[in-house]
Amino acid sequence: MKEQDRTEASWDMVIGPPKGWFDLHLRDLWRYRDLVALFVRRDFVAVYKQTILGPLWHVIQPLLTTVMFTVVFGNIAGLPTDGVPGFIFYMAGTTIWTYFANCLTRTSGTFIANAGIFGKVYFPRMAVPVSTVVSQLIAFAIQFAFFLCFYAVFWAKGAAMHPNWTLALLPVLLAIMAGLGLGFGILISSMTTKYRDLQVLVGFGVQLWMYATPVIYPLSCAPAKYRWIVLANPASAVVETFRHGFFSTGSFSWAALGYSAGFTLVLLLIGLAVFNRVERTFMDTV
Repeated sequence: MKEQDRTEASWDMVIGPPKGWFDLHLRDLWRYRDLVALFVRRDFVAVYKQTILGPLWHVIQPLLTTVMFTVVFGNIAGLPTDGVPGFIFYMAGTTIWTYFANCLTRTSGTFIANAGIFGKVYFPRMAVPVSTVVSQLIAFAIQFAFFLCFYAVFWAKGAAMHPNWTLALLPVLLAIMAGLGLGFGILISSMTTKYRDLQVLVGFGVQLWMYATPVIYPLSCAPAKYRWIVLANPASAVVETFRHGFFSTGSFSWAALGYSAGFTLVLLLIGLAVFNRVERTFMDTV
C-alpha cells in the first residue's frame, strides 16, 4: 500500500471538493445538525437584536401590511375578496406569501453574506440556506398563530368562513413554499458571486412576483388575458389552496398543486447542482 493510501485510510473522514454537479453530500447536513441549529438561532435572534420591540416585529410587519392592503386594495381600489371580509382575506395571503418571500430574499445572499466564514472553515455550505428556511418557519409559526387569532374573532362574529379538509395540506403547502424560496434563493446566490446586480434586483423582483400571485386578489378576478401568467406561477396554487382551506372560497386543484410541487422539485435539483458547482470556486470571485 502506498504511503498516501495508508495516510488516507487512517482518517475517519476525508474532505474533498465535489466531483460532479450532483455530488451534494446532503448527509453532511445531518452530521452538522448542531451547527444548523446554531445558525437557526443566529438568524432568528440577530435580526431584531438591539431593537425595542424585538420579536414583536414578526407580528407588527404582517399586521401593518394587511392594514395597508385593506385600505388600498379593498377600500380604495375595491378589489373583490370572494365574499370573505377583506382584512382576514389579505392577512391569509400575506401570511403564506411572507414565508416564501423571506426564504427567497435571505437565502439569495448566502455566498456574499457569509464569505468570511466560508473562507476560514469547512462545513456543508448548504447548512446556511437550510437554517434560513428553518428560522423563517419559526417566524411563520408566530405569524400563523396571530392569523388564527383574527380568524377566530371573525368566525365568532358570523363572517362567511367555512374551513374544510384541505387544511390538512398545510404541511405540503409550506414544503412547496420552502422549496421554491430555497431553490430560487440558492440559484440567485450562486449567480451573484459573479453578477452582483442580481442582489439589488431580488427585492424588486419579489414585489413584482407578488402581483402575479393571488395575494391581494382572488384567482377568480384575474383578467382572462393575464390568467395564464397567474396559473403558470407555481406559488399561485399554494396561496389559493391555503385560502380555500380556511374560507372554502377560491379554487382548489390537484393538478395545479401537482404542477407547483413538480416545478419546485425540478427547481431544487437545478439550484442544488448550480450551488454545488459554484461552491468549489466562489472564493475566487466573491
